[in-house]
Amino acid sequence: MRTLVTGGLVVSTTGASAADVLVEDERIVAVLEPGTTALGSDLAATSDLVIDATGKYVVPGGVDCHTHMEMPFGGTSSSDTFETGTQAAAWGGTTTIIDFAAHHVGERVLDVMAAWHAKAAGNCAIDYGFHQILAGVDDDAIKAMNELVGEGVSSFKMFMAYPGVFYSDDGQILRAMQAAADNGALIMMHAENGTAIDVLVSQALARGDTDPGFHGTTRPWETEEEAVHRAIMLARIAGAPVYFVHMSAKQAVSTVAAARDEGLNVFGETCPQYLYLSLEDHLFAPGFEGAKYVFSTPLRARAEGHQEALWRYLRTNDLSVVSTDHCPFCFKEQKELGQGNFSKIPNGLGGIEHRMDLIYQGVVDGQIGLSRWVELCSTTPARMFGMYPKKGVIAPGSDADLVIYDPNGQTRISVDTHHMNLDYSGYEGTVVAGHVDTVLSRGTVVIDQGRFLGSKSHGSYVRRSLSQYLV
Repeated sequence: MRTLVTGGLVVSTTGASAADVLVEDERIVAVLEPGTTALGSDLAATSDLVIDATGKYVVPGGVDCHTHMEMPFGGTSSSDTFETGTQAAAWGGTTTIIDFAAHHVGERVLDVMAAWHAKAAGNCAIDYGFHQILAGVDDDAIKAMNELVGEGVSSFKMFMAYPGVFYSDDGQILRAMQAAADNGALIMMHAENGTAIDVLVSQALARGDTDPGFHGTTRPWETEEEAVHRAIMLARIAGAPVYFVHMSAKQAVSTVAAARDEGLNVFGETCPQYLYLSLEDHLFAPGFEGAKYVFSTPLRARAEGHQEALWRYLRTNDLSVVSTDHCPFCFKEQKELGQGNFSKIPNGLGGIEHRMDLIYQGVVDGQIGLSRWVELCSTTPARMFGMYPKKGVIAPGSDADLVIYDPNGQTRISVDTHHMNLDYSGYEGTVVAGHVDTVLSRGTVVIDQGRFLGSKSHGSYVRRSLSQYLV
């Protein structure tokens, strides 16, 4: 199968230029001057499919390196299956996800990874890989880390929050970091001081402060900044890299920036919700509406300048990646588990379908440039997590994961039109100045002009190598 994408502006991390992209089966074979006659033939005449991208951007398929499909949490499970979640991702221009195999305290690590493979196999519309969560570290976990690196799972997430569920103490974190220093893996850190937060939560509930907004005030920025600092110190002791997930507080990112200025292998990630939503407007929405915005780390106060600071840190590369932390729970029956007690509200927000659009809006608003959009959403996550150049770039030999994006189009985000298995939208009514028109996953058109043309079994597991950012 030969496909020619012609007439578009191909965007990379180094710029944008008019070019035609030639695809043979699942791979890109050439990026050519527009209208080039090459390979001994008229490319348009000899292609099975010609896609006209005139007036549009051609960008590498998005890589969302932080998702939670079918994840048990708080007595329920995230509402998107691998089937529904990966289809929604495709609608939004994401062609690869990395999901978290959720290990809980007391479980055997390799059994958890096997369970995640069983959930995903044959049920993904796009390609996928896995990170492994480590909830507490013992000898079995260290042995599993080494084995999983050999199987293409080269990153491990740890939690400084959720005691009794995911929490690891400092000694356990240090052991995992020491193992990562030896085997080349990347430690991903949920950085919040969970034991201090538990005290603040119990005190709030005792006062009768039970509404969703108090989820945010009992997880103040100090609990994020302190945990980030502590994790960096542990990583320094171990000689290991550390990657901070879903950063929301400007003070915490400032600590990352200071470590990076010292030359340490420290990286930060944020998510669209922290760039656009706020404690005042969303977590403290009237009634129980704020439950829709309960996730951790929490939303921060707009009045304190966190959102603008995060955009600035995206420009300076102290925040290197934008993911979604896609972990949807329906408002009815799931978020409602926390009525009368905010600590019982399942933590999570659905957003896998809207990341590319929302970060492109940052281009329109002048927050970042066009190439930085591609870098944050596609190329850097592919490099960070051992998928590059298979993913994250439009180049000969790379997978033909392509998005035809119309800068003159428009996308209105709403529960009425999204494809996630979620009964509300965290961005209801938001209008983005851009639109995903066509999406190719490994050369197969999966989205085209408002139609899903893929299948739930198209996606393949990606065995990842080590991060390209570690020195």
